[in-house]
Amino acid sequence: MSAEVVTYWADGMGQQHGVLQVTLHHEGRLNAMSRPMWRQLRAVFEDVQRRSDVRCVIVQGQGQAFCAGGDISEYPDFRFDPVQLRAFHETDVWGGLAAMQACDVPIVASIAGACMGAGVEIASCCDIRLASEDARFGAPIARLGFPMAPREAQLVARAVGDLTARQMLLEAASFSARQMLERGFLSHVLAPEELAAQVQETALRIAALAPGAARLNKQTLRDLQSVHTNSAMQALVDGQSNPYGYADSHEHREGIEAFIAKRKPDFKNLT
Repeated sequence: MSAEVVTYWADGMGQQHGVLQVTLHHEGRLNAMSRPMWRQLRAVFEDVQRRSDVRCVIVQGQGQAFCAGGDISEYPDFRFDPVQLRAFHETDVWGGLAAMQACDVPIVASIAGACMGAGVEIASCCDIRLASEDARFGAPIARLGFPMAPREAQLVARAVGDLTARQMLLEAASFSARQMLERGFLSHVLAPEELAAQVQETALRIAALAPGAARLNKQTLRDLQSVHTNSAMQALVDGQSNPYGYADSHEHREGIEAFIAKRKPDFKNLT
């Protein structure tokens, strides 16, 4: 089963225009992110940041989904130990997301189908987000018995808005592309057959502009977002709140085990 983050020059745009395609590909799993894929994502965007020949990046999923979340099949290998759980979120996941956020090259998300959990996080790191009408958005991890990691929650809440983030995390609510457009998360919603062409047009428009100005604009916007937040977030992650202390909890195990067993979790009768 193939699970990887693939890069290539975008068809019809390519090296001539400086448009790079980054594709999330996890065959049979709706492009769910595995630990190696998070590490590959980090490497890809660290490489893009060093390059002068890339003017715009398109992020998409392979086939009919953007990204359905994390690869839950691998969770029992590490999630129930606080040290390993922290390493997963703070090194693997945040390593990939932070590399995207630190990238000064404009990033356009092309979102079709499922965009859940990790997919919402990755999309939140993109500068401009376009989606097809069949796209669905959410982060229903409460059904799996665990919360969103602090840095990831801050990222998502900032991108989707506080109310939407609360509904995603507390209700396990999901939203249509039209709803996410109305809530300011998306710039365009298109018919599925029109998405690729509009994404291409957007990427080419960006690539034709001054690349140095784009990089400086992204640096300025990033600096404005980080004012008064970095120190507080570091204190939360490193402080006495112990955000990964739930690793060995009964409800965490119940949620993951129920998903893998394809049954409904029972959070009412846990002891």
